[in-house]
Amino acid sequence: MKLKKLTALGTAAVMLACMAGCGTAAEEESGFSVAMITDTAGINDQSFNQSAWEGLQEFSKASGVEVNYLESKQSADYVTNLERLGDSDADFIWSVGFDTADALVEVAANNPDLRYAIVDNSYEDTPDNVTGVVFKAEEPSFLVGYIAGKTTTTDHVGFVGGIENAVIRQFMYGYEAGVSYAAKEMGKEIQIDVQYAESFSDAAKGKAIASKMFSEGCDIVYQAAGGSGTGVIEAAKEAGKYAIGVDRDQAYLAPENVLTSALKKVGKAMSIVSEKVMNGEDFGGQTLSFGMAEECVGIPEENPNMDPAVYEDAMKIAELIKNGEITAPATEEEYTAFLESLK
Repeated sequence: MKLKKLTALGTAAVMLACMAGCGTAAEEESGFSVAMITDTAGINDQSFNQSAWEGLQEFSKASGVEVNYLESKQSADYVTNLERLGDSDADFIWSVGFDTADALVEVAANNPDLRYAIVDNSYEDTPDNVTGVVFKAEEPSFLVGYIAGKTTTTDHVGFVGGIENAVIRQFMYGYEAGVSYAAKEMGKEIQIDVQYAESFSDAAKGKAIASKMFSEGCDIVYQAAGGSGTGVIEAAKEAGKYAIGVDRDQAYLAPENVLTSALKKVGKAMSIVSEKVMNGEDFGGQTLSFGMAEECVGIPEENPNMDPAVYEDAMKIAELIKNGEITAPATEEEYTAFLESLK
């Protein structure tokens, strides 16, 4: 393994330095480095991968560690990029996104002396040199669903997902439950439309789906669709309606048309875990979960398009979630049970 590292080190180091920029003296003195690969949505997806990279950059500023990334253009790049990061002598390597899960298992098995972590995936049998990091995405989704329910004037809202899977269904069920909770509170029925773009990078598809939803009566659409979700926000802007952002505060994409955003602070969780590993803690073979209790999910403090009274109500709901009085559903079974509890 060491021979392999020495052979590829020159090329990989130059490539990584070009992508991340020149390191500071503090970084060079830290003696620890962290790197990540993106999924196919890319580093500038305005969402998941971008949040991850921004978090590692903040970690670098705070701790002086060297941070780098490799962007995956297609799924076939995952194994290659993970191997390249290993060859660059990175001390801790992140694989961002559940789509990278199989590639990481393969690479981790071939490099048992290296330490890895994956965002948004848990394995039935997690490799000893891999740490899974997952988020209670249903919690901020419940919150923005409640906000949508309290805000809609047409009593008709929508949800656009990327590729349908267990992770994105967390967003969907949490959102639907939050809308239903608000509807129950107000004594009304609110229709929820759901559709998947089957892509995390097709903004045109996201826009087309959302435009149809708006034309059919939705006045608020929540998206959990990566790059496809930017199309949802563009559709809201053109229709004069509201979109709800995801992963990071996306208000800057359409300042007058983003109602709020469901924050999934990927970068913060990555920083927390990276710092602990740097300080000698070992989470290999484990899955760590982050939610409101860890302050790794929520909504922005500034929401200029939201009624202040709705924000105050939403903060009360957030406290109920945080202290366990409300359990946001993440699966169909949990969602069904949640609806029964509202009757």
